[in-house]
Amino acid sequence: MGKEAKGVWGQLSDGESDGKLLWEPPKLIFRGAVRGIYQGHALRDLKVEGADLVLTDGTRFTLEPGEAAKWLHAIQNPPGRLDKLGVKAGQTVVVEGIDDPEFLDELSNRVEPVEAYEDIDLLFLGVEDLADFDQLEDLAGGLAAKGAIWIVAQKGKGAPLKDAEILGAARERGLVDTKVCAFSKTHTALRFVKRKGGAAVKAAPVDDEDEGFDED
Repeated sequence: MGKEAKGVWGQLSDGESDGKLLWEPPKLIFRGAVRGIYQGHALRDLKVEGADLVLTDGTRFTLEPGEAAKWLHAIQNPPGRLDKLGVKAGQTVVVEGIDDPEFLDELSNRVEPVEAYEDIDLLFLGVEDLADFDQLEDLAGGLAAKGAIWIVAQKGKGAPLKDAEILGAARERGLVDTKVCAFSKTHTALRFVKRKGGAAVKAAPVDDEDEGFDED
């Protein structure tokens, strides 16, 4: 959902240099001999001047002709939750164990969730304890060739399931984690796909003091 451009000339408060510009919502990042990370107020009054993308404080990034307007549009229209979760119109989407009216309403405006047992593009599974993973193997069997499961769980130190338990339970059922996404203020979502060959693996140890997955 982000953007990347190389060979960008940056004019920053600390100096000027050639470098790489990245849009990783909500952060605009420049990496060169001089570096900068911008978000929030710094991106509030973005504008385009010629080939330059100009920030609130006057910082400038010179891109290829015509690219600055595209970057401006991308930054001013960041991807929403459903975009980050990969939900697209026309997909077969199944929801199990998630009682979140705001999410369900948002989802139904793009695609109506259904009861399906095969050719599932996306499956959202809410979990609260290890017993909820008992159905995971059967559910994974209904995924389409490029289908994925989002496991949605409470986050934070007081969560009933630790990160290591979620990863271990899924990997033991032949799944591999590919992405993590903020689901709500209280929950996170971890994306899994079927491992090639369906082989189960022993979960790698995770430090109990770990604060959790790094969310997109």
